[in-house]
Amino acid sequence: MRKTSSFVSPSLKSDKLDALGAPVEVRRHPGARRLTLRISRSRRTVIVTLPVQCHIDEAGTFITRNIDWVRARLDSLPTAVPFNDGVFIPLRGETHRVVYAGPSRRQPVERKLTGSFPELHVSGQPEHAPRRLKDWLAKEAHRDLDARVAVHAKHLRVSPKRIAVRDQSSRWGSCSTTGVLSFSWRLIMAPSEILDYVAAHEVAHLREMNHGPRFWALVAQAMPALDDAKRWLQIYGMDLHRYGAVSDEA
Repeated sequence: MRKTSSFVSPSLKSDKLDALGAPVEVRRHPGARRLTLRISRSRRTVIVTLPVQCHIDEAGTFITRNIDWVRARLDSLPTAVPFNDGVFIPLRGETHRVVYAGPSRRQPVERKLTGSFPELHVSGQPEHAPRRLKDWLAKEAHRDLDARVAVHAKHLRVSPKRIAVRDQSSRWGSCSTTGVLSFSWRLIMAPSEILDYVAAHEVAHLREMNHGPRFWALVAQAMPALDDAKRWLQIYGMDLHRYGAVSDEA
């Protein structure tokens, strides 16, 4: 696997870049043939990828030349909702209130039905609570995805090599040529039928590594309401990236 190196160079400092109010990350990739620019929605970071032979100063020039595009994309990001005490986050499509419960010998996170909204009680020291909650959500996502992938794999008579859960910012799921299915842990915040659709979508790729008619026919067998799920992700999907986001994280 080709390695990508990431760094932030002091030479990129400028008034225009500082005014963006977002970290800038520069990456060198051996396979890159040109400069590319994207915005990480989960980390709210501007990412420039350079070919190995490019000088670092070209990254700053490239961003400046596309500064209006960068500003527009950053402005379009929903307001960040860090995993702080008292915030409201969705879990399987239902609104929950986060409660920092302090040191405890109980489970890292417990769901409790109290008050107007169900609550997620996060144990431990406050400084560790955001990470503990994120890890718990990722485990819940893995558990749900394991179950739904197994159902769809049995139906299509395929065998995934393994399932990986990550914080993917550009796609909700992916299927490698080796049979590894990767998913965003943020799917656990969406309604269950949305997670189920993405699971069915990636399992279908084990039979058809494309998006042709035969592929969509396979997905439709498992998810007759796939158009509704696709529409939900188009309308509400980006909103999921604001939960747990930290605006000053590089």
